[in-house]
Amino acid sequence: MECREIFDRGLKFHHYCNTAYPLRPNSLAKYEVHGAEAVSDLIRENISQQKELCLYVHVPFCQARCRFCEYVVLDGPEEGDQERYVDHLLMEIEMYRGIIGDKPIVGYDLGGGTPSYLSTDQLKRITDAIDRFQLQDGIYKSVETTPVIAAKDPDKIRAIREMGYNRISMGFQTVSEKLLQSLGREGSRSIYEQAVDNVRKAGFDRLNIDLMYGFLNQSDEDFANTIRYTIALGPEFITLYRNRYKGTKLEAESQGVTLYKVNRQYDIAYRLLREAGYIANNGKNTFSRLEGDMGTSSYLTKRVIDATSYVGFGLGAQSFVGNYLAYNLGCADHKLQKYFAALEKGEFPINDIADMPLEEVRAKAISVMFYFGFISMKAYRARFGEDFRDVYRAQIDYLQKNSLMEFVDEDTFMLTDYGAAHLYGIIPLFYSDRSIDEMFQMSDRWLNDKKGEEIYLEKYDRKQFDAPSVAVDLIVLSQDSSKILLITRAEHPFVNHLALPGGFYRPGDESLEAAASRELLEETSVPLQITEKDLVKVTSNKNRDPRGWVISVAYRVFVDEHAVRPIANSDAIRASWYELKDLKKDDLAFDHYDIIRYGMSR
Repeated sequence: MECREIFDRGLKFHHYCNTAYPLRPNSLAKYEVHGAEAVSDLIRENISQQKELCLYVHVPFCQARCRFCEYVVLDGPEEGDQERYVDHLLMEIEMYRGIIGDKPIVGYDLGGGTPSYLSTDQLKRITDAIDRFQLQDGIYKSVETTPVIAAKDPDKIRAIREMGYNRISMGFQTVSEKLLQSLGREGSRSIYEQAVDNVRKAGFDRLNIDLMYGFLNQSDEDFANTIRYTIALGPEFITLYRNRYKGTKLEAESQGVTLYKVNRQYDIAYRLLREAGYIANNGKNTFSRLEGDMGTSSYLTKRVIDATSYVGFGLGAQSFVGNYLAYNLGCADHKLQKYFAALEKGEFPINDIADMPLEEVRAKAISVMFYFGFISMKAYRARFGEDFRDVYRAQIDYLQKNSLMEFVDEDTFMLTDYGAAHLYGIIPLFYSDRSIDEMFQMSDRWLNDKKGEEIYLEKYDRKQFDAPSVAVDLIVLSQDSSKILLITRAEHPFVNHLALPGGFYRPGDESLEAAASRELLEETSVPLQITEKDLVKVTSNKNRDPRGWVISVAYRVFVDEHAVRPIANSDAIRASWYELKDLKKDDLAFDHYDIIRYGMSR
């Protein structure tokens, strides 16, 4: 299959084509290993081949399950569940310690759920068990908490610091109390400020705050305010998490959130954070104000850059070691009893484990590498014993030709700014053939632009624009009039349809011709001065745009198609030349087909 086809479909299916691989829980069923003995042999064989490892401990308890949560979480546990859980978690850790032995441990995270939901004594028992591994000097032992616990239980936060944890992460997600309420999450500015104060008093000098974006009900203004407020609190690190929808209580809203909105909100955060001195290459999620510090935990940094194998302990935890990918019991049903029962029988508490072929192992590792927005040639060779350039020659050629990625030095293949906005089309280029087929099959069933438009319009604020609004549209023709420059829309309405380059006129700030020139540059990167003599048509039909009454002012220009290289920006997925004779009315947004035909007749 051609790279362009895969890239285009990944952009359309962007809620699924992210750094999480594979696409669905049973994607790797054909590679699964069954039977306690076979599972044990596979685990032992792969761990024995690793020079170093990372460890992750999962605590599945929370005060309540947030509506955006995709993880294994038990809200409202019964009395005694925490203690029984820790008892069995320590059994699992000891089973693996006998296999891992004295291998160097180069990263460790205590995550969840909410680890600090446990008692101080329970946290100490877990930490003591992990400390018996060969943790390397200089690693950041990272732990997660909630702002509510950090604000209300400073003694616990102090105790966690005394246990040796030297990096702490809190999820604010947003400072919009209205949005927090709709997401089923407690929070307020007073809680956040008290939480940060208590974290500092406990002695933490590496504080990360998680923020989320890409919600249907989240305005750009709310998100920008959240970024500014968080910056003012002075954490060393700020991590942006896009709401991924898959497997959450909000999944039904996902088609109302376009890639354009996701990219627009990331760009808002990127600009504000960079202005405040937080550094990250475009496409990276974690921003750091400490020079030379990636901002992420040692566990995540080693996982992402070096594809270091990791073992996950706890209910539903994931492990990716050598060639196997495993999920613990509880990943599907979020129940404790089967996890407990397996450990009491002396068996690994595995729900499913896949012995993956090389192309699946590569796809998993590379998908995660894009969390930082680049791929290290040295790290890839160390992990797979082969040259990345040899294996992915076609993908590299496509990405470079389309200005999506570039080699910034001999080792680093990095997203361009343009590529960062198109990440979800890039990642699938490195999927296995099986996963590419799966992506097309899933998206054929799932994608429904009309349904997404309905969800979007329910929340659309018509008051953003005067009635009527005025838009400018550009009929950009090749000099022989055989081809036309069109964009593929990234935003509702008519998402994924072809359209004339154009957008809304800003009254008071510019002329219509200036607006037309601006929109052409923003959406296609083609610099051209539009003048009054280029005007060909004004269309005022009130039903031409489902958002409301929008008048179109259309301009026509001729350019040398070989002298310009259109590159999509702003709210366009793609900008390309199309044969006029091949255009079909149903492929075009709004009434643009009729506008084009009128423009050709003049």
